[in-house]
Amino acid sequence: MPHPSSGGRGWAALRGIGRYVPPESLIFGGVYGTVLAGALAAALDEQSGAPDPGYDALWVLLTALASSAAHGYARVIAAHPPPGRSMTAIAVRSVLAEWPLTAAVMPTVLLLLTSYAGWWAEVNAVSVALAFNTVALFFWGLWASRTAGGRSWPTACRAGGVDMGIGLLIVLVNVLSK
Repeated sequence: MPHPSSGGRGWAALRGIGRYVPPESLIFGGVYGTVLAGALAAALDEQSGAPDPGYDALWVLLTALASSAAHGYARVIAAHPPPGRSMTAIAVRSVLAEWPLTAAVMPTVLLLLTSYAGWWAEVNAVSVALAFNTVALFFWGLWASRTAGGRSWPTACRAGGVDMGIGLLIVLVNVLSK
């Protein structure tokens, strides 16, 4: 499946990278980053030994950065830029255009860092992060359906509910794994 911002147009879609981030790219990065952050926070919370929310926050952020880089680079490779174009500049712009994915993990990273600072236990920070991400997924689905899809409010709420279901699944797996 092509990246939402490419519209299946390959090279032509890459030329505009860095000038404008269409709502589809914001939505794609937001949903993907939110799911990634929740799943990683839940998984890292299960490590054996003493809780280390600083370590977990670092890995959530590094995984988001690596995912952003992989998405941007894969988009360039899949588009087959014509010869004579600077692949390095195109790849850098494409990777930077994936910023919504990294931005979407920041609430989880910040919550884990508050635990690292000693404000609360890591298990509480992860619980709040999972709740926040689940609600955020509802709003990502709602926004996607309303702006990118032009759907009615009831349809948009159903789309938000489906996205929220992904967050609830992560919460359920986290609860069952303990």
